[in-house]
Amino acid sequence: MKLSDLKPVEGSTKKKKRVGRGTGSGHGTTATYGHKGQRARSGGTKGKSFEGGQMPLTRRIPKRGFKNPFRKEYSIIKINDLERFKEKGEVSIEDFINSGLVKKIKSGIKLLSSGEIDFPIKVKVHKASKAAINKIKNCGGDVEVIG
Repeated sequence: MKLSDLKPVEGSTKKKKRVGRGTGSGHGTTATYGHKGQRARSGGTKGKSFEGGQMPLTRRIPKRGFKNPFRKEYSIIKINDLERFKEKGEVSIEDFINSGLVKKIKSGIKLLSSGEIDFPIKVKVHKASKAAINKIKNCGGDVEVIG
């Protein structure tokens, strides 16, 4: 048996209905769209959310809360993550990107105090928590916040 020998089972397939091919075909003139009405017009379909003139669901449901369009979202680095830069001594934004810790900078990079540190290191970030700055300074390191 070859692929060219395969055929569908008898009666399982039908010919496609060809509409708008003259009155003799039985599906001419209106091409199965009927007379007048919204669906018979060109461009007469409405969007998926159209509810027949009823107030749409998205407008019926009460709105809550507030989304600040000017919100700043930071990529986060934890003190635990600085372990891989132990020998380097100084870490900048490029190092975070090259190491794969940060994939997208967004509004900047923020250093958080999650974890412990036991070696001095100089870190350059856009923002840092007070606890993170204190932990690094206690080990003899420094945090430079880029404006």
